[in-house]
Amino acid sequence: MRVYLPSTLPALADTLKHGEVGPPPLQAFAVTPALREAYASGDDEELEYVAMLAAARQSLRLLASEPDAPRRRVVLAADVPDQQVSWTAYDDEPAAVLVKIPVAIDAVASGHIDAAEAAADVAAAAEAIGAADAGDEDAEFTVDGAEGHELAWYATQELPDAC
Repeated sequence: MRVYLPSTLPALADTLKHGEVGPPPLQAFAVTPALREAYASGDDEELEYVAMLAAARQSLRLLASEPDAPRRRVVLAADVPDQQVSWTAYDDEPAAVLVKIPVAIDAVASGHIDAAEAAADVAAAAEAIGAADAGDEDAEFTVDGAEGHELAWYATQELPDAC
């Protein structure tokens, strides 16, 4: 199953150093039955994009807790065995899943990282994400500003250069 793991640039560097994302359980996002129900008209590619965007929003939450991290969202797309994924969501996000095992770097299919020019918007969004989660419309507008930036695609062999 393809899962989308939220991260940050320092966490990505740590993943590359240790050869895995961990320790489990890992908060991730995937095309779940709940996501399919929420987006009844979406095809698989659209649903995977929605799951990746949910992971990118979680990356903002990680950045909010890491004030020294570069202000760029990071999402790792990885393939893990279905039986190692728990469909029990840990929040109200229909794409939320838990991965029960560390994810080896060999299981990572690609990385998705903000370009450097997104840093100012991502920084503002990381500061606003808590208020946006609480329903503040102005904060949500700020978060939307970061989400307006498309994440750049990186092949796994390019990830060390992105750190």
